[in-house]
Amino acid sequence: MDLDTIREVVVARERADLGVLGGSCGVLAGGTFLFSEPQERLERLVDITTLGWPALSETHDGLEIAATCTLAEFAGAGPGRELGTPVLRAQWPGTALFAQGCRALLASHKIWRTATVGGNVCLSLPAGGVLAAVIALDGVALVWSPDGTDRRIPLREFAIGPGINLLLPGEVLRSITIPTRSLLARTAFRKIALSPLGRSGAVVMGRRERDDRCALTITAATSRPIVLDFAEPPSAAEVRAGIESIDPSTWFDDPHGAPDWRCHVTELLAQQVSAELHVEAGAQQ
Repeated sequence: MDLDTIREVVVARERADLGVLGGSCGVLAGGTFLFSEPQERLERLVDITTLGWPALSETHDGLEIAATCTLAEFAGAGPGRELGTPVLRAQWPGTALFAQGCRALLASHKIWRTATVGGNVCLSLPAGGVLAAVIALDGVALVWSPDGTDRRIPLREFAIGPGINLLLPGEVLRSITIPTRSLLARTAFRKIALSPLGRSGAVVMGRRERDDRCALTITAATSRPIVLDFAEPPSAAEVRAGIESIDPSTWFDDPHGAPDWRCHVTELLAQQVSAELHVEAGAQQ
């Protein structure tokens, strides 16, 4: 879609170029959502893809994923890759969720080569598959503030409602860091939709760390991501109690699933994910 209100596109070369963001000036990265519908409040865009951020960088804390990393680069980084990009590290089984999160989206591989990780995270939609993956791996967002300072936000706290997050006016998501303990964790994934190629009705991702701590991350079925933490792989009763503890008003309601259906299938998926995480690592080989 043409954006006929845009009068200028600024090509960012350094952080100082982001100082104009806010109000009628927005961020341009992949642009797959930006150009999908009218953006009547915007008159200027700042292209951040020209800042030269490496898509994936290994750090002492784990793995840093640039906001401008494309879904194709993100999906290709893990053992579930489909696009031929080399695996970062064979001993990082947690990266399997990268491609699984991308496949949970209703998007073609053409879109994968354009859409960005940062865009999916900042949209903060219930069916955001990439957002789900980085939350399930306990990722932390690095946010650049317009006054030149940085702040870090745990991604499980980042999205607070459909399309609503903790970004303040003028702020930019710079990157996401996945801790090493999550990269080394075993994971499990389940998704359900009302039609084979339909938008996700419920997505559950599980993580079991080497010390047996577990987390079940629920998205698509709820208006914001929900993380259930356990000291060890939960029993069926503990999973059921966790699902029942979710505020009933949190279950999402749209044409892709009614709240009662989403609640019901989420428990079924969560039980399956928990059962998979209960299996000892050696028994899966």
